[in-house]
Amino acid sequence: MDSLQAAEKPPFTTLHTVDLRTTGQFPALLLDYLDQKAPLSEFYSNFPTLENAKAAILNKSAFETEKRKVLVETLESQYNGLADLPDFSLLLDEKTFTVTTGHQLNIFTGPLYIIYKIVTTIKLARALKETYPEYNFVPVYWMATEDHDFEEIASVHLFGETHKWTGDHKGAVGRLNPKELESILKQLPGKPDLFARAYLENNTLADAVRCYMHELFGHYGLVTLDADHADLKRSFLPVIKEELTNSISGKLVNETTAKLNSLGYHTPLNAREINLFYLDENLRERITKEGNVYKVLNTDLTFSETEILHLAETKPEIFSPNVILRPLYEEIILPNLAYIGGPSEVPYWMQLKGVFDHFSVPFPMLIPRNFALYITGHQCKKVKKLNISYQELFLDEVALRKTFIEKNTAHILDLDDQKEEFNRIFEAILEKAVAVDQTMLGAVKAEQTRLLHSLKHLEKRIVRAEERNHQSEIEQLLALKNKLFPNGIAQERYDNLFSFYTSDPAFIEKLFNAFDPLNFSYNVILEE
Repeated sequence: MDSLQAAEKPPFTTLHTVDLRTTGQFPALLLDYLDQKAPLSEFYSNFPTLENAKAAILNKSAFETEKRKVLVETLESQYNGLADLPDFSLLLDEKTFTVTTGHQLNIFTGPLYIIYKIVTTIKLARALKETYPEYNFVPVYWMATEDHDFEEIASVHLFGETHKWTGDHKGAVGRLNPKELESILKQLPGKPDLFARAYLENNTLADAVRCYMHELFGHYGLVTLDADHADLKRSFLPVIKEELTNSISGKLVNETTAKLNSLGYHTPLNAREINLFYLDENLRERITKEGNVYKVLNTDLTFSETEILHLAETKPEIFSPNVILRPLYEEIILPNLAYIGGPSEVPYWMQLKGVFDHFSVPFPMLIPRNFALYITGHQCKKVKKLNISYQELFLDEVALRKTFIEKNTAHILDLDDQKEEFNRIFEAILEKAVAVDQTMLGAVKAEQTRLLHSLKHLEKRIVRAEERNHQSEIEQLLALKNKLFPNGIAQERYDNLFSFYTSDPAFIEKLFNAFDPLNFSYNVILEE
């Protein structure tokens, strides 16, 4: 695992794409955004295309020099001690911009889709540089170090087993001690050197994640940022103060949410009155206001307005934005053009457009990450043998069985012709019956319904009989389905990078070869 450089020759894979709408995995708000439905135009700025990126560049061109200096100084401090550092001074150039993705600090890199986010971001930076060579574009991974939901990061599915980090952990996860993961490391085959170095040689989880992300993606130009930093928070101070005194973000989000809901869309975010947490050692709790008193939930901490504003002025790092304000914080401290997010992230950013407008902060291009299903060479042979399409793999098990039988039977399994004949017969019977007695209508209809129900039951028995004739193939098909969608979950949301990378060091490079950051389809990558 020490050799993390790309393979000398581009690894060979075949790529198929599947329309996102056919997979049944994506919310309507995301799909309609990608279709550029007119009613959604007010909820974003520039639709993501290389041509529209020029407008995003111009919108962000006024990014302050002082903020660039703070960003570079912060990165230089955070990367201290790592080898082969990026040239952070590039970010001082007014013609340098970032493209960003972010995620929680899931242990051992977490599910595959986190890697997909990063590869998409790097590929977008490359595509922008090719289109606009006079500018520079830096891919950034924003670590959600201030998040306090330990349970969401504490488990990983790796090498066929689920490993869980246990213990009573409170406060920002980025500040946790990664050495506690040594017991899991000992259980992994070969005790992977990459994670051993990251977790056992660093004192915080944030530093550990930066360490392994730099080793995996530093040579592709990725910069990893921890925004849990006093100097960065100072740039956010005007927002902190207005949020404390006017509770502005919640009002604006609620207005946008009402508009989206009126259009028939489900929205993932619910705003608070105050969308800030109080952040300290082993503590990240919501700030609330009761009358004229500010309180920190589950503590005895209380403040007057004067006291809490003074605290913000002197210690802005104590104030941590929640999911409503975190995107705004990101765009205030980065010269950012685009945010690459998952299928829920893009919709919730759309709920925040009014907040950005209020604070006169340019709204970035919203780009869904690349989605992928990776099929190994052995699994490819199974797909071909079973004569199933890549799109059909996304069907649930019931629909998949039905589709397989319909494609592979030599018989006509439905009784549609017979049902139509029955209906014609009963129409004639009904005509005769009611001519004799109008009250016969109900009895004839009831008998018709009973017999049609019997036909449907017989039809199901015929299909089950044919399934028995193909029992071996169906078992193989469902086993393949479960491998690609473990426990009914999309592979990218369950499996881990190192389940593939350990046996295939070219895996990451294959992703780079396959992904197009502005092609909004589901990638089916075939290892052949």
